[in-house]
Amino acid sequence: MPLSFAPSLSISPHHLHLLAPLNRPFSPLRTRSVLLFRRRSPPSPVVASARPPPASSSDEASRFQQWDSLTARFAGASNIPFLLIQIPQILLNYRNLVSGNEASLLAVPWLGMLTGLLGNMTLLSYFIKKKETEAIVVQTLGVVSIYVVLGQLAMAEAMSLPYFTAISLLVVLGLLLNFMNYFGRLHEGVWQVWVDFITVAGISVLPQVMWSTFVPFVPKSTLPGILSCIIAVDAIILARLNKLPDRMVKFIRSISGWTATLLFMWMPIAQMWTTYLNPDNIRGLSAFTILLGMIGNGLMIPRALFIRDLMWFVGASWASYLHGWGNLACMYYFKSISWKFFLVATLSLFIWTGIALWRDTKVYGHSSPVKSLQELLSET
Repeated sequence: MPLSFAPSLSISPHHLHLLAPLNRPFSPLRTRSVLLFRRRSPPSPVVASARPPPASSSDEASRFQQWDSLTARFAGASNIPFLLIQIPQILLNYRNLVSGNEASLLAVPWLGMLTGLLGNMTLLSYFIKKKETEAIVVQTLGVVSIYVVLGQLAMAEAMSLPYFTAISLLVVLGLLLNFMNYFGRLHEGVWQVWVDFITVAGISVLPQVMWSTFVPFVPKSTLPGILSCIIAVDAIILARLNKLPDRMVKFIRSISGWTATLLFMWMPIAQMWTTYLNPDNIRGLSAFTILLGMIGNGLMIPRALFIRDLMWFVGASWASYLHGWGNLACMYYFKSISWKFFLVATLSLFIWTGIALWRDTKVYGHSSPVKSLQELLSET
């Protein structure tokens, strides 16, 4: 999805809180990212069981399996741009810590980073359940890289030690539970408690972030988050007591992934709102950082479409087109980037999306990409 950028060396402090949480990542490598190109993980059970090759001939079945393998590799390759996004900020923080310039780390707001961490952790649980190995690596990378930045902020006393301790426990517990569940070592009841927790957290954070975007045009308040938390807790309790219809219970169980995706989807809106209010600040954005995020999310579009995962497809497409291409369009409009840079980025994204739709149409034996999109919508 899930919904991804991180701060770079050329981003102004004013924008760091908008860009930091978008590394998907909700969408989280080093040696592992290279291995993804050499070693294909087992096909997703979603594809293996629910999406058999649509054609009976061996050639068409072979093309289906090849596209299955390629889309998984594309998703795995998205680790590279996401990793490149985070490394500059981590190295910059390290140099400032070594040189004794801890005050510079105050420019990185830890609440924004925490929001991104929560989004990545939520999507990690979502993809763990679906056994999508490549997406799991992306989300894990997001969790670890953001946690490293938070650790640097704690060392610089840019965030209090009690907060960092609580976050550390959350990260360790979340990764442990997720990977125990991935390898079938976790009791279903324990897993459900974890899912309930991240559901409440996601529902609470999303309205609060949306509200905070428009401060000071709206009064500063934590009321949206508090009310959302109360509603979420009540819904979870009613679901546990079997006081809700089965359809509502199913919706509540699946909402955590959507809240994380919507959180990431909101970030480009916040960035464009800031640009609208302060057009001059757009020069503080790094076109290279935005381009890397667009590439990373774009690489996940074919896989999300192939396995008919609407949430993942919407999140990756939104991040590619609105946060990636949309912000580049704003930068071009305000003459922050050249027309050649914008043209190459535009053609690359639209052609890549067209190829993904065309290949998906062929391997499923459809006559039009519209049929693939209809199936994507019908399997939610």
